[in-house]
Amino acid sequence: MKLACWSVGKAHESYVKEGIDQFTNRLQHYFKTEWTLVPVPKSTGMLSEIDLRRKEADTILDWLEKDDYLVLLDEKGKSLSSEGLATFLQTRANESTKKIVFLIGGAFGVDEKVKKRAQFVWSLSSLVFPHQLVRLILAEQLYRAATIIRNEKYHHP
Repeated sequence: MKLACWSVGKAHESYVKEGIDQFTNRLQHYFKTEWTLVPVPKSTGMLSEIDLRRKEADTILDWLEKDDYLVLLDEKGKSLSSEGLATFLQTRANESTKKIVFLIGGAFGVDEKVKKRAQFVWSLSSLVFPHQLVRLILAEQLYRAATIIRNEKYHHP
């Protein structure tokens, strides 16, 4: 199973890039993992929030393949413990899911079309984090879940 982490926005800031790279490299031992940055549409200053979300949605939906399992990260989604995330990943693997796309939306969230396409909406926390930190948290939690699946020592319940 492949894990694809998509984030709408600019390149990783240097202060989080090192951590993202470290956890992504570790995660490669368990699941093939890639990061993709979904570019913010040009002329964003000229667009309303609604139009911006629509343009971002068009790009995201164009990039998704029919069989991709889309997980939308959203503060209003369902909470999972680290063990719950491990179970979630293992269940998808047992179902022979080829690719899970974890999507971090843009600054104003995502369009309703993307929410409807998502098979799961996941909340990392009821707190709001900067998108850059969400990327790092996502990378670490996916790595943690992989070690839980393998019953390795990284996670200490």
